[in-house]
Amino acid sequence: MDADLDLCGLKCPLPVLKTRKALAAAAPGALLRVVCTDALAAIDIPHLLRETGDILERQERDAERLVFVIRKAGSV
Repeated sequence: MDADLDLCGLKCPLPVLKTRKALAAAAPGALLRVVCTDALAAIDIPHLLRETGDILERQERDAERLVFVIRKAGSV
């Protein structure tokens, strides 16, 4: 993993805004792990990735957290 983003406790729209900022700073091909507790992130982050063209490698959910593994678009 190239970067971890712990957004637990933040409410909409902060998780998606901070994810967008981290992706903008990431190098092409980088992996970003985003962990959050806001249930709306399950909708907002995949929507963000459709806009940016970045790739959702994996999405997991347990009782408390959502975890997204995102690959920054572009060649390595």
